[in-house]
Amino acid sequence: MSIAVAIILFVVGLIMLFLGGEGLVRGASRLARVLGISPIVIGLTVVAFGTSAPEFVVGLIAALKGASDVVLGNIIGSNISNIGLILGIGAIISPLIIQIRIIKVEVPIMIALSLILYGLAAWSLNLGLLQGVFLFGALIAFTIYSYFGSKKEPKEVEEEFEEFVGSGNSVRKQVVFIVLGLVALIIGARFVVDSAIFIARVVGISELVISITAVAIGTSLPELSTTIIAAIRKEHDIIVGNIIGSNIFNIGILGVISIIHPVTVDSALLRFEFPVMIFFSILVLPLMITGKKVGRVEGISLLVLYAAFIFMVFR
Repeated sequence: MSIAVAIILFVVGLIMLFLGGEGLVRGASRLARVLGISPIVIGLTVVAFGTSAPEFVVGLIAALKGASDVVLGNIIGSNISNIGLILGIGAIISPLIIQIRIIKVEVPIMIALSLILYGLAAWSLNLGLLQGVFLFGALIAFTIYSYFGSKKEPKEVEEEFEEFVGSGNSVRKQVVFIVLGLVALIIGARFVVDSAIFIARVVGISELVISITAVAIGTSLPELSTTIIAAIRKEHDIIVGNIIGSNIFNIGILGVISIIHPVTVDSALLRFEFPVMIFFSILVLPLMITGKKVGRVEGISLLVLYAAFIFMVFR
């Protein structure tokens, strides 16, 4: 395989990940509506997992190939890009009004899980069955808590999810969307992982660098698409809930991957990439508390910090 073919496969893989994630989210969300499931529950489960599906499939395939740097680089890079890049873009398009529940509950949970993941990774430089069960258990607990907490959400939040999810009256059509989405995710993930490893080796950069930048941004495309659409519609709860929920789900699905196949932790990650992920997670809190919104100035600041992170990674 030549470098040109590898780049083409990488781009095609990213496109398939995007389309697959979109198909999975739309099909599953509308199928759930047909079955009578409330929009808020769909947002907490189907949409949150669906937008993290590319990270999961890419991570699982990379783990089975023994490419632990790709697994961790993708998850860490996605969580950083979700806040620095995607939240920043959303705030620039439309300043985000933040629900107090997000500030009090979801953001602290995201910070806590980021710190716990760092501790587990530093403990033995390996994420295996025990660590995976703990992280996945935390995700299940968060989902259950969110479900019961959603019953107390204001009516306008429910209406936002209703409008965003949309409707679909054909079960067969939604099932087709789901199946095609899953197929596209699997094939796209295979293209991305294989081509990323090949490009890294040919160009002479580490698999970690290409995973934490190009692969991470690529697997975050569903979140970016959701954010841009919701920002134009001024559906702020969709944006913030999707980003924070996706970061929590990313850590949880890393637990699932670790259960299936152990993930080795490069100690270099503990000195830079992990602390940066924690920094961005913590940074969200003061940004949101100030006036309970993330405005355009904050959005630009997030983009600048993310650009600085990318520069340091390549440096």
